[in-house]
Amino acid sequence: MTSLAPFACQPDASRGRLWQERMSTFRSPWQRDRDRIIHSSAFRRLKHKTQVFVEHDGDAYRGDYFRTRLTHTIEVAQVARTIAGALNLNTDLAETVALAHDLGHPPFGHTGEDALAELMAPYGGFDHNAQALRIVTRLERHYADFDGLNLTWEALEGIAKHNGPVTGDLPYALAEVNAEWDLELHTNASAEAQVAAVADDVAYNHHDLHDGLRAELFTEEELAELPVVGEAFARVDFLHPGLDRMRRRHEALRRVFGVMVEDVIHVARNRLIALQPQSVEDIRHMDGPIIRFSKPLYQNIKAIKSFLFTRMYRAPSVVEERVTVTRILNEMFPLFLQQPDQLPPQWRDAAKIAPDEVHRARIVLDYVAGMTDRYAIAEHQRLFPTTPGPLAPPPDQEA
Repeated sequence: MTSLAPFACQPDASRGRLWQERMSTFRSPWQRDRDRIIHSSAFRRLKHKTQVFVEHDGDAYRGDYFRTRLTHTIEVAQVARTIAGALNLNTDLAETVALAHDLGHPPFGHTGEDALAELMAPYGGFDHNAQALRIVTRLERHYADFDGLNLTWEALEGIAKHNGPVTGDLPYALAEVNAEWDLELHTNASAEAQVAAVADDVAYNHHDLHDGLRAELFTEEELAELPVVGEAFARVDFLHPGLDRMRRRHEALRRVFGVMVEDVIHVARNRLIALQPQSVEDIRHMDGPIIRFSKPLYQNIKAIKSFLFTRMYRAPSVVEERVTVTRILNEMFPLFLQQPDQLPPQWRDAAKIAPDEVHRARIVLDYVAGMTDRYAIAEHQRLFPTTPGPLAPPPDQEA
C-alpha cells in the first residue's frame, strides 16, 4: 500500500471530534465519518433532490436518467477518490467531504437555494455549505450521546471551506459551528477537501452535458463547436467511424471527463514538486489552492459553462420551472412562519417555543430546506388550493 504524502491529512494526527469517542477497531476516523454520512437521513433524501430538472411524479419527459443530488454526489466521490489516490492524499477524507458537500442543498436545486437565501435574508441568511454543517452537527439526531454525526474537525473544515477560505459576514449556521469549534475559515482547506471541490466541477460539467443532450436542449453538432468537447467528438469519429449516436455521445463525453481529471492531476503534481509542502499546514497557508485546473483548461471550461448557462440553466422550460418552484417556496415559507401549527409535530413544538421570530425562521428553514422536490410539491398541494404552473397534478390526480 502506498504511503500518504507528507502534506496529506494523516489519520493518527486528526484533531478529533467535539464529543470524544473511543477509536474504532477496524476503521480510520474518516472511514467512520464517511459511513455516518452514508447512513444519515439527509444523505438518503438526496435521492429526490435535483440538480437542474425538478423531480415530480407524472412527467414522462423527465424520465429516470437525469442526475439527482444523490447520483451527482456518488460521481463526485468517485472522482475525488481517483484524484486523491493519484496524489497520495487521504482518499477516505476526500471521499468523506465529497459525500457531504451537497447535504445542505434544499429542494429544487440552485433555484431553491436562491429563493431561500432571499427569504432568510432578514434572519441570518442561507447557504447550502453552512446548512450542510448544521445538518451534520445538529439536525441529524440518531445518536444517544450527541446531536449531529460528531464528525472529525477535518471533515467539518472540508465541508465549510472546500471552495476556499470563507471571509466576511458568515451565514448564521456557519458562524454557529465555527464559534463552537474554530475551523480556521481564513485559511485554505486541506488538499483532500480541495480535491472534493474540483471533483464537483468535473462531475457536474460532464453530466450536465449528458443531461442537456438527453433533454434535447441542444445537439451533438452544437457541442462540437465547444473547446475540448469538439475535439472529443472528432477523436471518436476518427477511431470509430459510423458509431451509433448514443455510443458516440458516451464515448466523446467520457473523453471530456478524462481530460478534466488528468489535467487536475498533472497540474497538482507539478505545483507540489515546485512548492514542496511538508505538511497539511503548509497546504492550508499557501497563496491559493494547490488543486486546480490548468489556466488553458480553466478558460475552456468557462466557455462550456457559459454555453450550459444559456442553453440549459436558462432554457425556457427550465426558466418556467424556476418561476414555479420559487413561487412554491415563497408561499410555503411565510405560511409556516406565521402559522407554525401547519408544521409536523416535532417542528411545530420547536417553533412554538422559539424565543423570537429569528429563531422560529431558522426552524422553518431547517424543515423546508430538508424537503425533497416531491415532498415540497406535495406540501404545497396540501396547504394551497392550487399548485402553480407545470407542477400541478393532472385533474384525475387532484385531491
